[in-house]
Amino acid sequence: MSSFADPQLPARPAPTDQSPAQQFGTAGIAAMHRPSIITRLFMAVVAFVERLNLSHSKVGNPPIYDKAVFPWAQSIERDWRAIRAELDRVLIRQSELPGFHELSPDVATISQDKGWKSFLLCGYGFHAQANIERCPETWRICQSIPGLTTVMFSILEPGKHLPAHRGPYNGVLRLHLGLIVPEPREQLGIRVDKEIYRWKEGEAVIFDDAYEHEAWNKTDKTRVVLFVDFIKPLRFPANVLNWLLLHLAVFTPFIREGADNQKAWEKRFYAEAEALRNR
Repeated sequence: MSSFADPQLPARPAPTDQSPAQQFGTAGIAAMHRPSIITRLFMAVVAFVERLNLSHSKVGNPPIYDKAVFPWAQSIERDWRAIRAELDRVLIRQSELPGFHELSPDVATISQDKGWKSFLLCGYGFHAQANIERCPETWRICQSIPGLTTVMFSILEPGKHLPAHRGPYNGVLRLHLGLIVPEPREQLGIRVDKEIYRWKEGEAVIFDDAYEHEAWNKTDKTRVVLFVDFIKPLRFPANVLNWLLLHLAVFTPFIREGADNQKAWEKRFYAEAEALRNR
């Protein structure tokens, strides 16, 4: 596990063209290969649109954003206790929740154990209806987020470190809302490019996961955040191409495989719950 000092966060840059450069790949992390010619063509288009997204952003391209850029974030923070209450019920069966790599095999490039678990409500066109019904307030609250694409609980177990990597596409931004943040907070956090943020219960952070980032939990307790992806505000024509790509992504092997794995896990998870109730 990497060792980190406890520096003060640098001032977050205003949305300008002077933001750090995004790298289109991460040294030391294997590429997420798929043999399909169609998929390779799709990824070539993604690379072109990513560069367009950088030059057509309405909100600049900083690694970590000033939340004032997204006024709706305040309402998410205001309702955090309602989300936490539903999380607490989910965590009654914490040991049965899937490792993220079990749902999305490409995540195995950075995590191959159950130290990083997830409880998915939606992702890129797929809705986990049984999970949504289990967390109706969380789902309702998240509907206020413009361009919502992904909602889940992200669970980082004690001692877990996610090594440096970048997200697959810069047409979305990410929100983390601290729900369970153990002490001491100095022993856990996330680095995005050169900035370090330490989660706080009830506080949201919005960042661009297309920058190299890593996360760690050196404490002896579980850390949980609400993990949300939403469409990055862009100018024409990038906004149109971004919308098309995000909707086409539903048909790629990356998303289809993840949706199939999620459905299979849900079937087992809720069948076991029903069996226990009928004993």
